[in-house]
Amino acid sequence: MRPTTLIGFLGSTLDAGPFTPARWNKWRPSVSICMQEDLRVDRFVLLHGTQHNRLADMVAEDIRSVSPETEVVPHAMDFRDPWDFEEVYGKLLDFARGFPFDPEVQDYLVHITTGTHVAQICLFLLTEARYLPGRLLQTQPVRGVPQPVGTWNAIELDLSRYDSIASRFAEASAESASVLKSGIDTRNAAFNTMIEEIEQVAARSRAAILLMGPTGAGKSQLARKVYELKKLRHQVSGPFVEVNCATLKGDSAMSALFGHKKGAFTGAVQDRPGLLKAAHSGVLFLDEIGELGLDEQAMILRAIEEGRFLPVGADTETKSEFQLIAGTNRNLMEEVAAGRFRDDLFARLNLWTFTLPGLAERREDIEPNLDFELDRFAMREGTRVTFNKEARARYLAFATGPEARWAGNFRDLAASVTRMATLSPTGRIDTDAVASETARLARLWSGEPGGADALPALLGAERLAQIDPFDRVQLDYVVSVCRRSPSLSEAGRQLFAASRQQRTSTNDGDRLRKYLAKFGLDWASVTVV
Repeated sequence: MRPTTLIGFLGSTLDAGPFTPARWNKWRPSVSICMQEDLRVDRFVLLHGTQHNRLADMVAEDIRSVSPETEVVPHAMDFRDPWDFEEVYGKLLDFARGFPFDPEVQDYLVHITTGTHVAQICLFLLTEARYLPGRLLQTQPVRGVPQPVGTWNAIELDLSRYDSIASRFAEASAESASVLKSGIDTRNAAFNTMIEEIEQVAARSRAAILLMGPTGAGKSQLARKVYELKKLRHQVSGPFVEVNCATLKGDSAMSALFGHKKGAFTGAVQDRPGLLKAAHSGVLFLDEIGELGLDEQAMILRAIEEGRFLPVGADTETKSEFQLIAGTNRNLMEEVAAGRFRDDLFARLNLWTFTLPGLAERREDIEPNLDFELDRFAMREGTRVTFNKEARARYLAFATGPEARWAGNFRDLAASVTRMATLSPTGRIDTDAVASETARLARLWSGEPGGADALPALLGAERLAQIDPFDRVQLDYVVSVCRRSPSLSEAGRQLFAASRQQRTSTNDGDRLRKYLAKFGLDWASVTVV
């Protein structure tokens, strides 16, 4: 047997007793440990305050009388306030770091029956963290029987040794991953591994998280699910605040993010707290963070690092503590190299970076997401719509085949399901509905801008003949972008991305609306495929 070293506090109350033989009629935990027939203690490191020196000497002498083989090593440890967690933990940590542990040749037990509750908690934490490389020991008296020996029990902190606990832990982890996946039984191995990592980061860290990936890959939904998971675990108490940075430009960006004081600029008729302040104690999701200007990036960095920022027109700083999740469809490393994104902000965001694959890279996940979208339609519209067997097989064959580009990722899939469900008044999507929808998607993803029949169908042959060929090509491309964009504003941002960089303020959606109006078109008409 390897020798055993026991570490524990002297119990100033439990170990105390009259300095007479009558003390042997009482259960005293530090002495009872050494009276157990099935536990050998070779060395007992007895922690105590100097004000209890006499009691420590008596207990040490009693241990030697009942267990001559036990070496008692008194160790004085004084606390100004034994209920001050920081002080107690700090001194016990120093003790653990300085102790000559040798787990290869000795076993260690850490007694947590004696000492203040704070001391017991600190011993538990230090043992769990392996600063004290041993097992926890708990002792107790025999109830209803006046005898000094009592009983003991060792607590093994390796949860893998407890099948039921390990099983429950695995179930809890799986439930958390399911929350992040919106309950969808995804099958893509790489995606599932990434979700498991995000679940661990969300549970253990308050550091910023960066979600990269193409538009429509699900960054916004995943960010919200991370918030819901942290809320479920009581790790945040504030709200989820989502900001699309592509909509923020110029002075309005500063005001929207950081707030302003009344009179800070024309139109500032009252104080505005700002979105960072609104996210206090919660989660702030900055979608398309790569669209922010360099000044806004600098203030965001300081707000992350120090929890403080200066509202527009204010003399004093505002505090807000939040967890940041950032999203982008840009390559931020390239943006840093081009000088459009701050390298210090990127370094801060790049601690936890996860790249979400597009739907085309997760074709095995199309079927479970198809069912998810049908459920969403039922909740939204109050009507349950299903496929018949042949129609479902045909749609999945197309959706998972090489023709399906899924350029808009999950937005394309959601729109596709909505169209089929809406155009199936009987509640069953049949093969005709699938044929119509797959043809529509094929046109949407065709190599020709807008699809081969887009302009004739929109304008008619007579109106189309009145448009110059140069304008026709440009209009065709604009219609193509509109049809694969979720909104007028998003289409405008794509079409005017280069010129937007040269202006401090613009409304891309309004610019696109006016362009379409030149040809007698509007957003609704060009997006009905």
